[in-house]
Amino acid sequence: MTSIPSIPPYPQGRNILEGKTVLITAAAGTGIGFATAKRCLEEGARVMISDVHERRLGEAADALAPLGKVATARCDVSIEADVQALWQRAEAELGGVDVLVNNAGLGGTAPLVEMTDEQWHKVLDITLTGTFRMTRAALKHMTPRGTGAIVNNASVLAWRAQAGQAHYAAAKAGVMALTRCAAIEAAPFGVRINAVAPSIAMHPFLAKVTTDELLEELTSREAFGRAAEPWEVANVIVFLASDYSSYMTGEIVSVSSQHP
Repeated sequence: MTSIPSIPPYPQGRNILEGKTVLITAAAGTGIGFATAKRCLEEGARVMISDVHERRLGEAADALAPLGKVATARCDVSIEADVQALWQRAEAELGGVDVLVNNAGLGGTAPLVEMTDEQWHKVLDITLTGTFRMTRAALKHMTPRGTGAIVNNASVLAWRAQAGQAHYAAAKAGVMALTRCAAIEAAPFGVRINAVAPSIAMHPFLAKVTTDELLEELTSREAFGRAAEPWEVANVIVFLASDYSSYMTGEIVSVSSQHP
């Protein structure tokens, strides 16, 4: 019998983001956004985290404090005024944003025939249109400087079908298309835009909103026999944010061990 590979050791920082400033949306809590903030700090970046949950945002900043001071700003990416206020604060506190990580997104499960317009629009507005709003704001600041990187959080569900996920899958497919089109427009100005597409990254919030049966089914499809740790997805985000990916733009990088 072949044993299931264990979780690898947590990586040491190599300062590959030294001197860079990073803004991350939806970074409160215990998911990919928080893990990305932690990895960015460990790689030498100065970081601002944003989230719609103000209390959890403060708790996240406190948890990250041993790694360095973290700026915070509440923002609802479905509200343009919030997005503009976030950018003004980020520019002021960080002295300019080198990297934007668009992590904000909203899921949910509903069969298509039972899905309401409200459910559909809410997932699309936060997951896809929120990414559009943040990207638009970022490009207005990055393109005049002739440099910058944007990393979007998509999902393998944009490629693979799963019952009850029509709104989420459509939104993430839109994020992929937005990434590719925006990348072509931004390239002449020295700004790179890429995306990650995770399959399943385990954290307490996901476990809270997903049935044990579905989690077991999704995990069983993974070649390693386990879900990714959020920091394993964050590692790829850090790579795309760094100069190591200087020739990559418009790419969607699958962070998955899923087999057919």
